Amino acid sequence: MGDRIQLKPRHKELIGYISGSWFKLFLAMICMLVVAATTSATAFIVKPVIDDVFINKDVFLLKLLPVVVMVLYFLRGLAMYGQEFLMQYVGISIIQRFRDALYEKIIDLPIAFFHKERTGVLMSRITNDVTIIKNMVSNAVTGALRDTFTVIGLTGVIFYRDWKLAILSFIVMPVAYFPVVELGRRVRRFSTSTQENMAEMNAFLHETFSGNKIVKAFGMENEEKKAFFKKNHAVFRYEIKSVRAKALTSPVMEAIGGIGISLVLWYGGFSVIRGNQTPGDFLSFMTALMLLYAPIKKLTKLNNVLQQGLAASDRVFDILEEASDILDPAYPVPITSGAHRIRFRDVSFSYDGQEMVLKQINLDVHPGEIVALVGMSGGGKTSLVNLIPRFFDVTGGAVEIDGTDIREFAVADLRKQVAIVTQEPILFNNSIRDNISYGKPDASDAEIIEAARAAYIYNFVKTLPKGLDTVIGELGSRLSGGEKQRMCIARALLKNAPILILDEATASLDTESERLVQKALENLMKGRTSFVIAHRLSTIAYASRIVVIVGGRIVEEGRHEELMARQGEYYTLYQMQFETDADRLAVAAGPSLHDS
Repeated sequence: MGDRIQLKPRHKELIGYISGSWFKLFLAMICMLVVAATTSATAFIVKPVIDDVFINKDVFLLKLLPVVVMVLYFLRGLAMYGQEFLMQYVGISIIQRFRDALYEKIIDLPIAFFHKERTGVLMSRITNDVTIIKNMVSNAVTGALRDTFTVIGLTGVIFYRDWKLAILSFIVMPVAYFPVVELGRRVRRFSTSTQENMAEMNAFLHETFSGNKIVKAFGMENEEKKAFFKKNHAVFRYEIKSVRAKALTSPVMEAIGGIGISLVLWYGGFSVIRGNQTPGDFLSFMTALMLLYAPIKKLTKLNNVLQQGLAASDRVFDILEEASDILDPAYPVPITSGAHRIRFRDVSFSYDGQEMVLKQINLDVHPGEIVALVGMSGGGKTSLVNLIPRFFDVTGGAVEIDGTDIREFAVADLRKQVAIVTQEPILFNNSIRDNISYGKPDASDAEIIEAARAAYIYNFVKTLPKGLDTVIGELGSRLSGGEKQRMCIARALLKNAPILILDEATASLDTESERLVQKALENLMKGRTSFVIAHRLSTIAYASRIVVIVGGRIVEEGRHEELMARQGEYYTLYQMQFETDADRLAVAAGPSLHDS
């Protein structure tokens, strides 16, 4: 039957998640043995009931047997409760550890992993797939052990009563093997497809719920409904195929069981008529045989649950075995505190190992210097700054901090030195206090308020009924764009990291919000080595140096006045934006007198 289960080395790792539950498993197995023993005893006492009570009229045994039956059923009920509770407990605790391990692994994986995987699919791994494994551990393993013990006990009874008749009844059993194996294979295949389609549906739900404003704004409700119905139907189709395969298992076993019982009735009936055995012997044998077919049938059904669980475990282990390319060195170099010098030395970078996004970048940034990175979209500005905290590793060359390759630092130590404010403010559905102190959970209220003041957000916070304890909604949905961005700046201020990355932090703001955010950013950049990716060139005149990146290469660098005087790439970008802004102002002012 090993071919039927198809265990892989990774499946054996499941046993590792049972550590710490051995005692409960031991108690559960004792309970299962009691269930099996009492079930077998029920069949065994049929002979004295028939032969001694009904035929021989034994009054004492008539008074004793009801008490024995009550005790047997009481013990059986108690043992059934014990094994059910203990195995469910073990299953749930295993799944808790599974989810912990899965989430820990996913969180630790590099940014590149999240670029190729969808959020909804990862959520499905932690919720749907892990729950299927829990059902396999709690139900399939429980049933397998319990029913195996019961089969062994009842088999002992029927061989004790009549070994020839027992052999005859077991002749038909091998016939059931082949259809059950084939049905099990189908269940596993359909279960894998069901789980994959369920993950696709979860990903779709996450996208449409997160982007519901765009769905409504573009009137795409009906199209999204149709797309969901299609994905839901795919799940339905594979579930029905799986149900069909599982449902066929019982009829196959019923038909084969009927053949076996018919042979036993024919042979055993003649044996009683000829006086070779008593009616009690035969009825005890038949009772044990009838009781035996039920656990055997359950065992064949459990194969389906095992196949579903193993399919789910394959998908979970695909994540757990995912290798990270952002690794700590064997002997990390400590990072000194204070402002840092950052150098990009012959840096090249590619996302896919083929097309180079950055080519031979050489840039030396001194402690406390503010460097603005400008250029057309897709030029490689964000890719460049993403190399500093090792969201990605360079393809060629090296990024150095104070003369040391950043790959020689522990990743956690390196990232403590970096604070980031992005164009899209990332906030969590917690209180304002929790969001500002996200990088420094032990911060005092005084520190949080000081950071909020420096970010020009505290005056707004004071107007809220719950102040710092106000919950801001998913992704800060209860705040305006400017408020969200200033909240992110307060978070970066509180972290107090010596290296600062501002990735188009004011690009999506209106003029008033941009003015407040710009003042907050000035507070944030004081004394820090800062990289500013700028969309509006008018906001970076203060920069110590402006670096122009085109096609993954540095084509110009210098101060604003110097670059304007050269009339090169920066001058062209500035003129294009100036003309665009002038046109925008003209449109806002309305038609001129000359147009009328």
